[in-house]
Amino acid sequence: MSSSLAALSSSHFNGASSLWKIQEELKVNEFGKFRIRATSMATSSPAQGLQFGEGKANKLDKLRIGVLGASGYTGTEIIRLLANHPHFHITLMTADRKAGQSIESVFPHLVTQGLPSLVAVKDADFSAVDAVFCCLPHGTTQEIIKSLPTNLKIVDLSADFRLRDIAEYEEWYGQPHKATALQQEAVYGLTEISRREIQSARLVANPGCYPTSVQLPLIPLIKSNLIEVRNIIIDSKSGVSGAGRAAKEANLFTEIAEGIRSYGITRHRHVPEIEQGLSEAANSKVTVSFTPHLMPMSRGMQSTIYVEMAPGVTTQDLKDHLVNYYEHEKFVVLLKNKEVPYTRHVTGSNYCLMNVFPDRIPGRAIIVSVIDNLVKGASGQALQNLNLMMGLPENLGLSSLPLFP
Repeated sequence: MSSSLAALSSSHFNGASSLWKIQEELKVNEFGKFRIRATSMATSSPAQGLQFGEGKANKLDKLRIGVLGASGYTGTEIIRLLANHPHFHITLMTADRKAGQSIESVFPHLVTQGLPSLVAVKDADFSAVDAVFCCLPHGTTQEIIKSLPTNLKIVDLSADFRLRDIAEYEEWYGQPHKATALQQEAVYGLTEISRREIQSARLVANPGCYPTSVQLPLIPLIKSNLIEVRNIIIDSKSGVSGAGRAAKEANLFTEIAEGIRSYGITRHRHVPEIEQGLSEAANSKVTVSFTPHLMPMSRGMQSTIYVEMAPGVTTQDLKDHLVNYYEHEKFVVLLKNKEVPYTRHVTGSNYCLMNVFPDRIPGRAIIVSVIDNLVKGASGQALQNLNLMMGLPENLGLSSLPLFP
C-alpha cells in the first residue's frame, strides 16, 4: 500500500501551491490491485494539509499520534481503530492513574500491538508527536490542551470545546471555561456537516454520541425547511459504555441488567449541544424535548425522533431529501422501504443507519437513527476528523464492517 501511494505521490503531488487530496480509501479489486480516485483541491497554506513534493512521498508513513486518556473506553477504541490505519502510528499514550503500566495490562485484548507504555500527562514528550486524540474528562481537558504545542493537530473527545457560548458551558457543566481563546478557535466536528471547516482546523471538538445520532438526520431536513422546528421530541437509548469506564454503583451489572433506566431528564448535558446545531441550521432558536435512557447492552445507540412536517411535505419527501443529501457519504446510510435500523447492525463500525416512517398522527413523521456510541459516536468520528485534518481519505482505518452476530 505504501509503495502504491509513493508512486502516486511522485507523479501527481507536485508543488506546494496545489494539494491533491485522495477522496476515497484505497479499494482492492478481485485481482489484488489498488484503485484510487483523487480530486484536485487548491490550498492556500501548506499548514492546511500534507505536502507531497519531491522527497516527501513517504511523509504519510511517519505521522506520529498521541492518545491522551488511553485507559478509557474512547481511548482504547482509538487504539483499536488505529491498528488498521496505514499512516498513523501511536508513539505516546497517557493515563495518569495507570502511568508506568503497559497497555495490555489495562486492556489485555491489545497484547499483540507492541504499543508504548502509559505515562502521566505531565511526563509526556510531545516533541515526538504530530497529532493528538484527547480522550480526557471534561473540565480537565481545557488546561491540558491549552498547554500543548501549537503545531499539534488536536481532536478533543470531551465536551470542553463543543459549546460556542462560554456562559452556556458554565451553566451546563458547572464551572467556568478556562481556555476561552481556544474555544473560539475550535471547529465543531460533525464530519458530514462541517467537512470543509474541519479540513483546515487545528483543534476539532468531536461531537457527543447522542448529538451525532440526532443531528445527522435533522440538520439536512431543517436546512431545507422540510420540518417544523417546534415540537421536536427525541427519545434516545445508549449502551452502558456511554457512561464511561469509571466504577459507578449505578452502572453495576446488577443495577443495569434486565431493565431500562432514564436519566438526565430535561437536564442532560447533550441538550445544549443538540440545540446549538439545530439552531444554526434553522437560523433561529430551536428547543427540543430530549430524554436519554441507559440500556443493558455494552455498546450501541438509537435515537427515535418525532417531528412535525412543514405544510404539504410527506414522509417520502423527508426520506428522498436525506437519500440525496447523503448519497455520496460512505458512513451515513438511508435504509430502503420500511426497513428498521437496529443497533446490532452497526456494532463496531463507523456507520449511521437511519430511516423515516409516517406517524399515525397526520402531519408527523418518525425518524430512527442508530450508531455505535463508541465509534461513530466518539472514536470513529474522531479518526474520520483527523484524517481530514491531515489531508487523508477520511475513511482510512474505518472500513471495518459491523460485527454480527
